[in-house]
Amino acid sequence: MNHELLTIGILYFTSFFAIINPLGVMPVFMTMTADLTDKQRKRTALKAVFTAFITLLLFAFSGQLMFRFFGISVDGFRVVGGIIFFIMGFDLLQARISKIKMDEEMVKKYVDDISVTPLGIPIIAGPGAITNAIVLMEDSAHLSLKVILILTIVITLALTYVVLLGAGKIGRLLGETGNKITMKLMGLIMMVIAVEFFFAGLKPILQSIFRINPAM
Repeated sequence: MNHELLTIGILYFTSFFAIINPLGVMPVFMTMTADLTDKQRKRTALKAVFTAFITLLLFAFSGQLMFRFFGISVDGFRVVGGIIFFIMGFDLLQARISKIKMDEEMVKKYVDDISVTPLGIPIIAGPGAITNAIVLMEDSAHLSLKVILILTIVITLALTYVVLLGAGKIGRLLGETGNKITMKLMGLIMMVIAVEFFFAGLKPILQSIFRINPAM
Protein backbone atom coordinates (compact mmCIF):
# COMPACT_ATOMS: atom_id res chain seq x y z
CA MET A 1 0.00 0.00 0.00
CA ASN A 2 2.81 2.39 0.95
CA HIS A 3 4.63 1.52 -2.28
CA GLU A 4 1.48 2.29 -4.27
CA LEU A 5 1.03 5.66 -2.53
CA LEU A 6 4.68 6.49 -3.19
CA THR A 7 4.26 5.67 -6.88
CA ILE A 8 1.14 7.83 -7.09
CA GLY A 9 2.92 10.65 -5.28
CA ILE A 10 5.81 10.51 -7.76
CA LEU A 11 3.35 10.59 -10.68
CA TYR A 12 1.52 13.58 -9.17
CA PHE A 13 4.79 15.41 -8.55
CA THR A 14 6.17 14.68 -12.03
CA SER A 15 3.03 16.01 -13.71
CA PHE A 16 2.93 19.23 -11.66
CA PHE A 17 6.68 19.85 -11.93
CA ALA A 18 6.63 19.37 -15.71
CA ILE A 19 3.57 21.57 -16.18
CA ILE A 20 4.57 24.41 -13.85
CA ASN A 21 8.18 24.06 -15.04
CA PRO A 22 10.04 26.23 -12.49
CA LEU A 23 13.11 26.44 -14.73
CA GLY A 24 10.89 27.77 -17.53
CA VAL A 25 9.39 30.36 -15.17
CA MET A 26 12.85 31.42 -14.01
CA PRO A 27 13.93 33.54 -17.02
CA VAL A 28 10.55 35.32 -17.04
CA PHE A 29 10.90 36.06 -13.33
CA MET A 30 14.45 37.34 -13.85
CA THR A 31 13.27 39.66 -16.63
CA MET A 32 10.33 41.11 -14.69
CA THR A 33 12.27 41.61 -11.45
CA ALA A 34 15.49 42.92 -13.00
CA ASP A 35 15.05 46.38 -11.43
CA LEU A 36 14.05 45.11 -7.97
CA THR A 37 16.27 44.73 -4.94
CA ASP A 38 16.99 41.27 -3.51
CA LYS A 39 14.48 41.86 -0.71
CA GLN A 40 11.78 42.95 -3.15
CA ARG A 41 12.57 40.00 -5.42
CA LYS A 42 12.17 37.54 -2.52
CA ARG A 43 8.86 39.13 -1.52
CA THR A 44 7.64 38.99 -5.11
CA ALA A 45 8.59 35.32 -5.46
CA LEU A 46 6.89 34.38 -2.17
CA LYS A 47 3.68 36.23 -3.05
CA ALA A 48 3.61 34.72 -6.54
CA VAL A 49 4.02 31.17 -5.20
CA PHE A 50 1.40 31.75 -2.49
CA THR A 51 -1.04 33.12 -5.07
CA ALA A 52 -0.48 30.03 -7.23
CA PHE A 53 -1.03 27.73 -4.24
CA ILE A 54 -4.36 29.33 -3.29
CA THR A 55 -5.48 29.26 -6.93
CA LEU A 56 -4.64 25.58 -7.45
CA LEU A 57 -6.21 24.61 -4.13
CA LEU A 58 -9.37 26.57 -4.92
CA PHE A 59 -9.80 24.96 -8.32
CA ALA A 60 -8.90 21.50 -7.02
CA PHE A 61 -11.69 21.56 -4.42
CA SER A 62 -14.28 23.51 -6.41
CA GLY A 63 -13.72 21.71 -9.70
CA GLN A 64 -16.72 19.40 -9.23
CA LEU A 65 -19.02 22.33 -8.40
CA MET A 66 -17.86 24.02 -11.59
CA PHE A 67 -18.50 20.82 -13.55
CA ARG A 68 -22.07 20.58 -12.25
CA PHE A 69 -22.80 24.28 -12.70
CA PHE A 70 -21.64 24.39 -16.33
CA GLY A 71 -22.61 20.81 -17.17
CA ILE A 72 -19.01 19.84 -17.93
CA SER A 73 -17.80 16.25 -17.68
CA VAL A 74 -14.43 15.39 -16.18
CA ASP A 75 -13.68 13.32 -19.29
CA GLY A 76 -14.22 16.36 -21.51
CA PHE A 77 -11.93 18.33 -19.23
CA ARG A 78 -9.28 15.61 -19.56
CA VAL A 79 -9.45 15.83 -23.35
CA VAL A 80 -9.13 19.63 -23.32
CA GLY A 81 -6.40 19.43 -20.68
CA GLY A 82 -4.50 16.95 -22.82
CA ILE A 83 -4.63 19.35 -25.77
CA ILE A 84 -3.44 22.24 -23.59
CA PHE A 85 -0.59 20.16 -22.15
CA PHE A 86 0.46 19.00 -25.60
CA ILE A 87 0.63 22.55 -26.97
CA MET A 88 2.60 23.73 -23.93
CA GLY A 89 4.89 20.68 -24.13
CA PHE A 90 5.50 21.21 -27.86
CA ASP A 91 6.38 24.84 -27.14
CA LEU A 92 8.94 23.75 -24.53
CA LEU A 93 10.28 21.04 -26.83
CA GLN A 94 11.15 23.82 -29.27
CA ALA A 95 13.16 25.36 -26.38
CA ARG A 96 11.01 28.46 -26.08
CA ILE A 97 8.63 29.69 -23.39
CA SER A 98 4.94 29.69 -24.24
CA LYS A 99 3.45 32.84 -25.68
CA ILE A 100 1.29 33.35 -22.58
CA LYS A 101 4.41 33.66 -20.49
CA MET A 102 6.13 36.06 -22.88
CA ASP A 103 3.25 38.44 -23.55
CA GLU A 104 4.87 41.83 -22.91
CA GLU A 105 1.52 43.66 -23.04
CA MET A 106 0.27 41.48 -20.19
CA VAL A 107 3.38 42.24 -18.14
CA LYS A 108 2.95 46.01 -18.64
CA LYS A 109 -0.76 45.88 -17.85
CA TYR A 110 -0.19 44.26 -14.47
CA VAL A 111 3.17 45.80 -13.68
CA ASP A 112 1.76 47.33 -10.45
CA ASP A 113 1.56 43.88 -8.89
CA ILE A 114 3.38 41.33 -11.02
CA SER A 115 3.57 38.85 -8.15
CA VAL A 116 -0.17 38.15 -8.42
CA THR A 117 -0.63 38.64 -12.16
CA PRO A 118 1.01 37.55 -14.34
CA LEU A 119 3.57 35.70 -12.17
CA GLY A 120 1.19 33.89 -9.82
CA ILE A 121 -1.54 33.59 -12.45
CA PRO A 122 -1.14 32.48 -15.22
CA ILE A 123 2.63 31.90 -15.35
CA ILE A 124 2.90 29.56 -12.34
CA ALA A 125 -0.75 28.54 -11.90
CA GLY A 126 -1.61 28.46 -15.58
CA PRO A 127 -4.43 26.61 -17.37
CA GLY A 128 -2.34 23.43 -17.49
CA ALA A 129 -1.63 23.36 -13.74
CA ILE A 130 -5.25 24.25 -12.92
CA THR A 131 -6.56 21.48 -15.17
CA ASN A 132 -4.10 19.04 -13.62
CA ALA A 133 -5.23 19.97 -10.09
CA ILE A 134 -8.93 19.51 -10.93
CA VAL A 135 -8.50 16.18 -12.75
CA LEU A 136 -6.12 14.67 -10.17
CA MET A 137 -8.42 15.71 -7.31
CA GLU A 138 -11.29 14.00 -9.14
CA ASP A 139 -9.15 10.87 -9.50
CA SER A 140 -8.13 10.95 -5.81
CA ALA A 141 -11.00 8.95 -4.37
CA HIS A 142 -9.49 8.41 -0.92
CA LEU A 143 -8.46 10.97 1.70
CA SER A 144 -4.86 9.72 1.62
CA LEU A 145 -4.66 10.47 -2.11
CA LYS A 146 -6.09 13.97 -1.60
CA VAL A 147 -3.47 14.61 1.09
CA ILE A 148 -0.72 13.38 -1.25
CA LEU A 149 -2.04 15.69 -3.98
CA ILE A 150 -1.98 18.73 -1.68
CA LEU A 151 1.52 17.84 -0.44
CA THR A 152 2.64 17.44 -4.05
CA ILE A 153 1.38 20.94 -4.88
CA VAL A 154 3.14 22.33 -1.79
CA ILE A 155 6.45 20.59 -2.62
CA THR A 156 6.33 21.66 -6.27
CA LEU A 157 5.63 25.29 -5.38
CA ALA A 158 8.28 25.23 -2.65
CA LEU A 159 10.82 24.07 -5.23
CA THR A 160 9.54 26.79 -7.57
CA TYR A 161 10.19 29.37 -4.84
CA VAL A 162 13.73 28.04 -4.29
CA VAL A 163 14.40 28.15 -8.05
CA LEU A 164 13.12 31.74 -8.30
CA LEU A 165 15.29 32.83 -5.37
CA GLY A 166 18.34 31.32 -7.01
CA ALA A 167 17.31 32.37 -10.53
CA GLY A 168 20.46 34.34 -11.24
CA LYS A 169 22.86 31.64 -10.00
CA ILE A 170 20.96 28.76 -11.65
CA GLY A 171 20.79 30.59 -14.99
CA ARG A 172 24.52 31.23 -14.97
CA LEU A 173 25.26 27.65 -13.87
CA LEU A 174 23.16 25.99 -16.58
CA GLY A 175 24.05 28.45 -19.30
CA GLU A 176 22.00 28.94 -22.44
CA THR A 177 22.53 25.37 -23.63
CA GLY A 178 21.62 23.88 -20.26
CA ASN A 179 18.43 25.94 -20.07
CA LYS A 180 17.37 24.79 -23.54
CA ILE A 181 18.06 21.11 -22.75
CA THR A 182 16.06 21.36 -19.52
CA MET A 183 13.13 22.99 -21.32
CA LYS A 184 13.17 20.28 -24.01
CA LEU A 185 13.14 17.56 -21.34
CA MET A 186 10.20 19.18 -19.50
CA GLY A 187 8.41 19.55 -22.83
CA LEU A 188 8.82 15.86 -23.67
CA ILE A 189 7.50 14.78 -20.27
CA MET A 190 4.55 17.16 -20.61
CA MET A 191 3.65 15.80 -24.07
CA VAL A 192 3.62 12.23 -22.73
CA ILE A 193 1.31 13.35 -19.90
CA ALA A 194 -0.84 15.11 -22.52
CA VAL A 195 -1.34 11.91 -24.53
CA GLU A 196 -2.30 9.99 -21.37
CA PHE A 197 -4.80 12.70 -20.36
CA PHE A 198 -6.31 12.94 -23.84
CA PHE A 199 -6.98 9.23 -24.33
CA ALA A 200 -8.06 8.73 -20.71
CA GLY A 201 -10.82 11.27 -21.38
CA LEU A 202 -11.58 10.24 -24.97
CA LYS A 203 -12.13 6.53 -24.29
CA PRO A 204 -15.17 6.95 -21.96
CA ILE A 205 -16.66 9.54 -24.32
CA LEU A 206 -16.39 7.17 -27.30
CA GLN A 207 -17.77 4.31 -25.19
CA SER A 208 -20.75 6.48 -24.32
CA ILE A 209 -21.35 7.54 -27.93
CA PHE A 210 -21.10 4.05 -29.41
CA ARG A 211 -22.48 2.33 -26.30
CA ILE A 212 -19.40 0.15 -25.99
CA ASN A 213 -19.28 -2.09 -22.95
CA PRO A 214 -16.24 -0.98 -20.84
CA ALA A 215 -15.56 -4.65 -20.06
CA MET A 216 -14.94 -5.39 -23.75
